[in-house]
Amino acid sequence: MKFKILFFLAISLAFGACKSNKKENTDAKSGETKKWEGGLIFPEEVHFKTMQQITFGGDNAEAYWSFDDKQIIFQSNNKKWGVECDQMFLMNVGETFKDSIPPMISTGLGRTTCAYFLPDNKSYVYGSTHLGGKECPPAPLRREGKYVWPIYDTYDIFVADLNGNITKQLTTEPGYDAEATVSPKGDKIVFTSMRTGDLELFTMNIDGSDVKQITNQLGYDGGAFFSPDGTKLIFRSSRPKTKEAIKEYQDLLKEGLVQPTEMELYICNADGSELRQLTDLGNANWSPFFHPSGKKILFSSNFEAERGFPFNLYMIDLDGKNLERVTHGETFDAFPVFSNDGKKLIFSSNRNNGGGHDTNLFIAEWQD
Repeated sequence: MKFKILFFLAISLAFGACKSNKKENTDAKSGETKKWEGGLIFPEEVHFKTMQQITFGGDNAEAYWSFDDKQIIFQSNNKKWGVECDQMFLMNVGETFKDSIPPMISTGLGRTTCAYFLPDNKSYVYGSTHLGGKECPPAPLRREGKYVWPIYDTYDIFVADLNGNITKQLTTEPGYDAEATVSPKGDKIVFTSMRTGDLELFTMNIDGSDVKQITNQLGYDGGAFFSPDGTKLIFRSSRPKTKEAIKEYQDLLKEGLVQPTEMELYICNADGSELRQLTDLGNANWSPFFHPSGKKILFSSNFEAERGFPFNLYMIDLDGKNLERVTHGETFDAFPVFSNDGKKLIFSSNRNNGGGHDTNLFIAEWQD
């Protein structure tokens, strides 16, 4: 965030990072990572009752449910679907796409990210660079061996219908505006913006009015989601502390880049008050989402990894206690999102990809 990150980028991060030396006093139930030997659910993955694979190629991510849980919007760069970079696709819950192509509902121009349904279930918000050009903007190369994410200044946030027709532009400020998600109450949108010169969180009404700044500390704040009751926000942040880290962050930001190898989770009220750091695990902790109870956070992390990977899903209480490992893959699990009724979880994973680099969508029945 979502930019809730494209998978191909996250895999590069996983194989390029090194484990932090920071120690954490936790009660994480981790254990050895197990080799996949058939089936989609590892024996240790006790929260999953059943699991279904949805996509079968390319990098598929940022999958979000309609308010009535009948449809899902997601982004994909599957070249077999006729796209060169991430575009938005729509599916009915229950569909799979091994031998078929879902309808594309973005313009097909530029690069898109973070599509999220609006309460009417007939429209959605998403970020797109298409006003800056019809071609896909180039992905940045590593800088001196360091992995970076692009912050495209041509991203703006739009409203579109499910036929792909843009009906409104919600942001017009110069610079990056993206990573929009909608409150379960249906009244607010949270997003990340560069309009102040740093990457901060903002909220607005679903019609784009009443824009309010939520965070104001130096560093990248992004990938935010509302709690089920709409009163809190959870997000990822890479906040530099040392003089050297601050200079590196600011120098990269001038070039439209951020380095996401060290991120922790933060939580606050929806108006930005009572901000506090939730995790202190080291390495990259990101793609957080509230458990349906509103009392826990599900997120992706490589903090237990010895050489930057695997990324697995973890769950933690809002007070930072009871850290539990949820998935046990060997490479990459991320972007967990619960259905609105709390019964299903969609996430992205490298499992069952034949040993390749494809990242696919999976839906699991959730059981506590």
